[in-house]
Amino acid sequence: MTAPQTPDDWYNLGLALRRERRFEEALAAYQRALDLRCTGPEEVHLNRGVIYADDLRRPAEAERELAAALALNPSYAPAWLNLGNLHEDMGRRDAARAAYERLLLLQPGDAEALARLAGVATHDATVPLIAQLRTALAQPGHGAWEQARLGFALGRLLDGAGDYAAAFAAYADANRAAQACQPAGARYDRARQAALVDALIATFTPARVAALQTSSTARPVFICGMFRSGSTLAEQVLASHSSVKSGGETDALGAALAAVLRTDLAGLPAALSRVTPHDLVRTGEHYLASLAQLAQGAQVVTDKRLDNFMLIGLVKCLFPRARIVHTVRHPLDTCLSVFFQHIDHGAPYAADLADIGHYYREYRRLMAHWQALFGDELLHFDYDQFVQEPREATAALLAYCGLRWDERCLQFHTAAAPVRTASVWQVREPLFKRSSGRWQHYAQELAPLREALAEFLP
Repeated sequence: MTAPQTPDDWYNLGLALRRERRFEEALAAYQRALDLRCTGPEEVHLNRGVIYADDLRRPAEAERELAAALALNPSYAPAWLNLGNLHEDMGRRDAARAAYERLLLLQPGDAEALARLAGVATHDATVPLIAQLRTALAQPGHGAWEQARLGFALGRLLDGAGDYAAAFAAYADANRAAQACQPAGARYDRARQAALVDALIATFTPARVAALQTSSTARPVFICGMFRSGSTLAEQVLASHSSVKSGGETDALGAALAAVLRTDLAGLPAALSRVTPHDLVRTGEHYLASLAQLAQGAQVVTDKRLDNFMLIGLVKCLFPRARIVHTVRHPLDTCLSVFFQHIDHGAPYAADLADIGHYYREYRRLMAHWQALFGDELLHFDYDQFVQEPREATAALLAYCGLRWDERCLQFHTAAAPVRTASVWQVREPLFKRSSGRWQHYAQELAPLREALAEFLP
C-alpha cells in the first residue's frame, strides 16, 4: 500500500481506519490531513468529533472538535446538529436547545432540527411546538423520513400533554411513514425470525455449549433485552460506580463475529458447525480489544447492545464467566414504548404493533431457552421493581457484577456518563416512575396486543 501523501489521502485513510474500528489511528490520520491544510477542515473536525462521541465515548474531546469545526465555519449545520446531540447525551437541555435553534436559523423548516428541538422542549414550550409540528406536517413536499421524524416528535409532545388519543394517532401515522422508508426487502419477516430462533435453540444445546466453551476468565458485562425495557437505567446505575464505564450500544460483538467468524447473527448457527476452538478464542480476544479502546482505566465496561440477547449462547461460549443483565419491564409498556420510538431499520418490526407482538413472543421463547441453559448465571433486572425498591435492586445488580456497594449508584441521575438513547431525560431524573403502567392510557388501542401477549401478562 502506497503511503499517504496528500491531505485527501490522509482523509480517506481516516475513513477506512474508522470502518476497521482502528479509532486512534483514524484520529491520527485525520489530524495529519488537518496538518497538511486540507480543504474543508470543518468536516475533518466533525469526523474526529463523531469518533470521540460515538466510538470512544469521550464527550469532552468530541465537544472540542465540534467547537473547532464551528470556529472555522459558524454556518456548518452538521456540526450544530452533532453539538446539540452531544449536549443531549450529557443532559444539558438548555445548551442542546440553543444548538437546535441555531440550526433552525441556518435551515428553516429542517425536520430533524425541529424534531430534536421538540425532544428537549420544556413544559411551557409544548403548546407552541405542537402547533409548529402540525404546521410542518401539513406542508407539502416532505418525504416519508421527514414525516416520520416530525410525527414521532408530535406524538411525544401530545403524550406528555396527556392528549393520549391524539398522541396514538400521531405515532401511528409516524410509523406508517417509517415503514415507507424501509429499504426493499427490509420489512419484518415473521417466518424468518421464528426460523432464526428455532436454529439458535437447536444449535445451543447443553452438550454443544460445553464443547464450545473457551477457558477465558474474562467477565465482560452485557446488558440486553427488548428495546425500551429499562436497559439505559441499568447501565446508568452501573456507570455511576467508580469502577465502571458505560460502553453504550457498541457493535463490538457483531464486529468480532464478522472479523473472525466471517458471519453475522443470521449465519451464526450454520457457522458454528465449522468453527475451531482457536476461532472462538480469537473472537473473544477481538471483542475484548474493542472494549479496551473504551475503558480509559475503568475495570468494567458495559456493553448495552440490546439485541445481544440473541447471542447469549455464543457469549457464554466465548466468556463462560460473563455477566448478562437481562432487562425486563411490563410487556405492554415495553411494546408500546417500542411503537412510540423511531427505531432504525435494524428493528423493522418496530413500526407495527402486531409485528412487535410477534417479535416479543419470539424473544420470550428464546429467553426461556437461555434460562433453561444458564439459570442463575443470568440476572433479570426488572424496571418496575426497581422504581419501587431501588436500593434492593441496585444491591443485587452490583453484587451480580462483582462490584462493591457504591452509594453513588443510587444517584444515577447525576452521573456524568453520556446517554445515547431515547431515555436520556428519564435517567436524568432521580427516579422516573411515569413510564411504569403507561400502557393503561392506551388500553383501548392495545386490546389486540393485550390478547396476543396474554400468557406473559401479570
